[in-house]
Amino acid sequence: MKILALDIGDSWTGIAISDALGITTRPYTTVASPDLDKELARIIDEEPIKTIVVGHPKTMKGTKSDQTLKVEAHMKELENKFPSVSWVLWDERLSSKHAARLTRPKTKEKKLETHAVAAALFLMSYLDSLKFQ
Repeated sequence: MKILALDIGDSWTGIAISDALGITTRPYTTVASPDLDKELARIIDEEPIKTIVVGHPKTMKGTKSDQTLKVEAHMKELENKFPSVSWVLWDERLSSKHAARLTRPKTKEKKLETHAVAAALFLMSYLDSLKFQ
């Protein structure tokens, strides 16, 4: 079974996926956030997804921002639409900045890819945490 990660933003959502053993991650795609439901339905239909990890955008102090509340509300909606998978909120602080440093995007298309790279980065962090449980 694979694990999916979502870096949900107001305009774009980056999606990353793990391998079946939960060892590696890779950027999967970036979709317009309004199209996320349709894309998730397609991915869940095509891939054996057991868990979806949603990036939790807390502030650097660990408090909630307006964006944190938006992501939490969106995740609840997605949980109701896709009850066959388990849902996890995961700290995503600095993942977007790290992804931008890694990819150094110069075009709009490359900049969009950084959302999926950010999702892959915090998905790797999540997978690493599972090894110590």
